[in-house]
Amino acid sequence: MGKNALLWGGLLLLNIIGFFFYFRLDLTEDKRYSISNPSKNLLRDLQEPVEVTVYLEGDQLPGGFERLRRAVKETLEEFRQYGGRYLSVKFVDPESGSDEEKKARYAEFQQWGMMPTNVFDQKGGRRVEIPVFPYAKVKVGNREEVVMLLKSNLVSSVTAEEKLNQSYENVEYLLATAIHKLSDTDKRNVGFMPDFTSKSPLAFRGMIDALKDRYNFFILDAKASKNFDGLDALIVPAPDKPIDDSTKFKIDQFVMKGGSVLFFVDGLEVDSVGLEGSYAKALDVNLDDLLFNYGIRINKNLVKDGLNAAVIPLVVGQMGDEPNIQPMVYRYFPLVNNFGNSIITKNIGMVLTKYASSVDTVNSGDGLRKTPLLLTSDYTQVLNAPALITFNEARTETEGENYTSGVKALAYLVEGRFPSLYRHRISDPGIIKESAPAKILVVGDGDIIQNETNPKKGTYYPLGFDMYFKHWYGNEDFLLNALNYLIEDDGLLISRNKTVGLRPLDALKIRDERTKIQWMNLGLPLVLLMIFGVVRYYLIRRKYI
Repeated sequence: MGKNALLWGGLLLLNIIGFFFYFRLDLTEDKRYSISNPSKNLLRDLQEPVEVTVYLEGDQLPGGFERLRRAVKETLEEFRQYGGRYLSVKFVDPESGSDEEKKARYAEFQQWGMMPTNVFDQKGGRRVEIPVFPYAKVKVGNREEVVMLLKSNLVSSVTAEEKLNQSYENVEYLLATAIHKLSDTDKRNVGFMPDFTSKSPLAFRGMIDALKDRYNFFILDAKASKNFDGLDALIVPAPDKPIDDSTKFKIDQFVMKGGSVLFFVDGLEVDSVGLEGSYAKALDVNLDDLLFNYGIRINKNLVKDGLNAAVIPLVVGQMGDEPNIQPMVYRYFPLVNNFGNSIITKNIGMVLTKYASSVDTVNSGDGLRKTPLLLTSDYTQVLNAPALITFNEARTETEGENYTSGVKALAYLVEGRFPSLYRHRISDPGIIKESAPAKILVVGDGDIIQNETNPKKGTYYPLGFDMYFKHWYGNEDFLLNALNYLIEDDGLLISRNKTVGLRPLDALKIRDERTKIQWMNLGLPLVLLMIFGVVRYYLIRRKYI
């Protein structure tokens, strides 16, 4: 009796302590039920109600999507522990309600661009098609944001299970980023310097749309600006004209003050020479010495990828009196699916590049940390300037013996204390000769931040969208992640570090030891339970009889 009283008293005491002192323990190896400290801080600091509506719901969800739904639910339950009364969550089954309610809901989905993912499954021995809506809508005040919960990757080698697992890992980041975007009133300042590019302003509208909701976005007059003070980041987009020395000095001193610069610079200039193709020549935009001083060199070459490349519509002949247009792999447009070890590129989709140049590091002893971000495949060919680029090359097969240059980097992240290019100008005491801790991004492709356009109609497509084949590439995610990492103090990008390991069963062992495994998982627990019952029965019998 005394032992039972002590046990019940201990349980009561634990409940009383738990009522006053809240704590949770995540004992999983990959911390799948935990959220990052930046997410906790964001939720604790909410100043107005946040409503999250999840449409990944229903009794007919296939197994993989059911796992993703559980991940969303678990994450939002953790969010509620820190958001408290400011955060409300509801799950809505798109197929629920009357026909009129479903029709109205689908019309709303279409308005928000929420298209279903059609999944085929086996039900009652028949193959059925199930529409799944892997979306959530976040609402703060009168502001709303749709979150796509299913991350896709166009690489055929990535299995459906791996895609869902990547989505699982991204849930916290996607939801926290949407809440931050809608709640944040103190946005960072990003400057855009179009003075030295002849590209149409329409070509950057997709990028501008992606940034303007998250940052205070400024289009600069670089030559007229005294300096770039007040900005947190500066974007140098696809220059094809030399940057004057005065502007280059301003960029250097901006970095010296701890500012972040994103350089999207081509190594070669590609000029059209006719229907057969284009001519590529070295491009000098007066940045080589500045980047070299920062430990980076953009090479005067073009990189072709024989394994991962975009598909373009190409006229291959005539069909009657009409041109015969076929999709062809164009190896001058590498699709990057080989990424460096960085949270900037974790779980993003393939990144589309066009006429990209390789990027190398120099001055290895400068103390700067240099991380390659975008890498080609092992099957790479490098063309040095000058080079003739033919469209007919797309009609040929990839010959392995021509693609032996190995992996090439197309982008680098550089972090640390940078030396000023102008540090030896003793005559000017106002020059800052060494930077505060700063970060720069250097990409050997100016097209990576440009969207496709329809000049005749004056329209444009979102950044990373292929207007011909309706693919979404990871260009926008790459840009947003890079900016987030370079200038955001809240560190929400840290949540992308979450890794949930896949633990697939050993198919061969299951085949060869099927009976043994079934007995161990089904029979052995029953036998142990029976033994425990018999032993307990005899112990009680000996004690009381």
